[in-house]
Amino acid sequence: MAAGTEVISPRRGAFGSVLAVLILLLIGILAFSIRLFSVIKYESVIHEFDPYFNYRVTQFLTKSGIYEFWNWFDDRTWYPLGRVIGGTVYPGLTLTAGTMWWIANALNIPLSVETVCVFTAPVFSAYAAWATYFLTKEIKGTGAGLTAAALIAMVPSYISRSVAGSYDNEAVAIFALILTFYLYVKTLNTGSLFYTTLNALAYFYMVCSWGGYTFIINLIPMHVLLCIMTGRFSSRLYIAYAPLVILGTILAALVPVVGFNAVMTSEHFASFLVFVILHVTALVHYIKRILTPKTYRMALTMVLTIGTVGALTLVAILVALVAASPTKGWSGRSLSLLDPTYASKYIPIIASVSEHQPPTWPSYFMDINILAFLIPAGIIACFSPLSDSSSFAVLYMVTSVYFSGVMVRLMLVLAPAACILAGIALSEAFGTLTYSIKYQQIPTLSNEPVSEEKTTALKSAIDSSFKSVVPKDSNKEKTKVEGDEKVKEPVKEKTSKRIRKKEKEIAEKHVEKQVERKPLVLPLEASAVGIVLLILLGSFYVIHCVWAAAEAYSAPSIVLSSQMSDGSVHVFDDFREAYAWLRHNTDENDKVASWWDYGYQTTAMANRTVIVDNNTWNNTHIATVGMAMSSPEKEAWEIYQSLDVKYVFVIFGGLVGYPSDDINKFLWMVRIGGGVFPHIREPDYLRDNQYRIDSMATPTMLNSLMYRLSYYRFAEATMDGNGYDRVRRTEIGKKHFKLAYFEEVFTTQHWMVRIYKLKPSKNRQRGKNKRKTKASLKNPWSS
Repeated sequence: MAAGTEVISPRRGAFGSVLAVLILLLIGILAFSIRLFSVIKYESVIHEFDPYFNYRVTQFLTKSGIYEFWNWFDDRTWYPLGRVIGGTVYPGLTLTAGTMWWIANALNIPLSVETVCVFTAPVFSAYAAWATYFLTKEIKGTGAGLTAAALIAMVPSYISRSVAGSYDNEAVAIFALILTFYLYVKTLNTGSLFYTTLNALAYFYMVCSWGGYTFIINLIPMHVLLCIMTGRFSSRLYIAYAPLVILGTILAALVPVVGFNAVMTSEHFASFLVFVILHVTALVHYIKRILTPKTYRMALTMVLTIGTVGALTLVAILVALVAASPTKGWSGRSLSLLDPTYASKYIPIIASVSEHQPPTWPSYFMDINILAFLIPAGIIACFSPLSDSSSFAVLYMVTSVYFSGVMVRLMLVLAPAACILAGIALSEAFGTLTYSIKYQQIPTLSNEPVSEEKTTALKSAIDSSFKSVVPKDSNKEKTKVEGDEKVKEPVKEKTSKRIRKKEKEIAEKHVEKQVERKPLVLPLEASAVGIVLLILLGSFYVIHCVWAAAEAYSAPSIVLSSQMSDGSVHVFDDFREAYAWLRHNTDENDKVASWWDYGYQTTAMANRTVIVDNNTWNNTHIATVGMAMSSPEKEAWEIYQSLDVKYVFVIFGGLVGYPSDDINKFLWMVRIGGGVFPHIREPDYLRDNQYRIDSMATPTMLNSLMYRLSYYRFAEATMDGNGYDRVRRTEIGKKHFKLAYFEEVFTTQHWMVRIYKLKPSKNRQRGKNKRKTKASLKNPWSS
């Protein structure tokens, strides 16, 4: 046994395992409980916009069954087009929550579907923390795994997408992402076909859950290619990747929303190319092992020739497949990641979403806090020593940093990588500091010189180990038959004496180094100060995470609040007030128009048919609504009439200072509408390239339907009667006007939602049809 090596007793090892399980259980409870502030402060409600669609789909699944879910045609969205739900959604979240609801009811636990949906994200946050532990453990050990699990349980970036009520795809997708990476790394370390099969199933669950699965199917091939290029090819690498590509692709194609995209889109081509390279490398290694050097060179030339021809043929086929596509087989969001300026140039509907914007530097400190400073130390720790698993962690970190810098939504993908590397850094730092203190508490190790007897004993141990390697019958004689006589001849030694002598000398020198080398330790005082500083650093991280969970990310968008000067909290419940009015005061078959942001909430809470919603799959349909909002009142009325719209509502925050209203989003409506209908031009709504709503605003802006619906009777509602807009911080340009084609039917308490009804059309002239207006000629939906 080498000097300084400590033998861990079975009892101590069992205690450590029990302690690790207990810590993991507490981390799971922490991950769940820190996400309940929204329920405690408000109530058990669904947050944001997309979660309302997911909740509505889950309700349908639990009531009608899975067969009806796959074949559900929803006629309450995208009127008059409708939407096939089963073939256009990622079903992982819905099936997961539905299964949880079925299990609870089977166990006679009376939970509503809404309750299950609200708490799905906190439950899977605990699962994600445990998966992070296993992944980090495979990379750097148990201590690093526990630290990383504790960090991801509280990291604000993950909390922002997994608070109670945040019922979106990321609620289960991050767990599936980490689980897939863990099983891949586990297969790399073990070479087990069992784990690679589980890896393919985890990847299938990820494909079912989120469109971000393309990150996995590109990151893993990048790591495989990196291992091949750095000479780290092994059978374990082959087992970890080849079955994943074959089985994972087959399973991914079974998901209706993916289908043949798993083999036909450019996002997946990298995995197939690396699959071919992997097999060529495996063939080269196999040939090299079974052939002589001369024959190997000939075979290598042949393989390279055939491989080059095959590669060129494959590339030609891929080029031919994607040449017909305007985007070369890439989706708009993927092109936005590869080219950050692509969306703003060509797809304004993507650029208009706030979560698709690049993050600012302060957002990194807000979302990952001190982890940003620990990541470099974690990367350095991964290089000592560098392994297949640690190189994967570094590559994951580098790629996630790039993608998070392009799109703020992908800060969520950065969070697990940051927690893993920060956990490794903290674990290594604590390990070094605690070992330094422990080392200096044992004077026999630090002060007592190593005696010659101990050195002799170590050398004799090496002698005995080498003797045990030599077979017992190596010096025996064997007999052979020559004619009728048996002749004895000595057996040739498998290892020559010269080689054994040389190995023995090398081992003795290694032992002498181990004996003479003094472990590198820090002074006792420096170690103690370092531990205290790390504890303080962790305390600041915990305080920041609790604040972020309680204040920054707990407020649902459907219920707003503000703190008054006396410290009391004022709640703005205008959204639910407006949706309740629509549900109870309009006909069940009435069509409601608004900007696409509010489509999911309208169908889920008001149960009314909408023209567009947050799926944004039809740009022309959304552009038509944008054109209506940008047009004068009469032309907008004709457009809505052609779409059979009965009610229109706008979100307005000028009275109470709510900044995310439709006036602030109006230029995006103009840009999206102008992208399809050229007569809608953005400069017509700007004065000297400035967006204004005061007296200097352009006539086109002042006469647009959005302006008129937002500021109708606004001057009368303000305290001084001047129509001061608290969001834009200016007086409006046109204050007193009447509506000719729209009738105000409901305005919420704080004027945040304003609902209008289209006035009935006048009787047509008999005998001759009226001459079509300019707007009706440009409207594709007019009859």
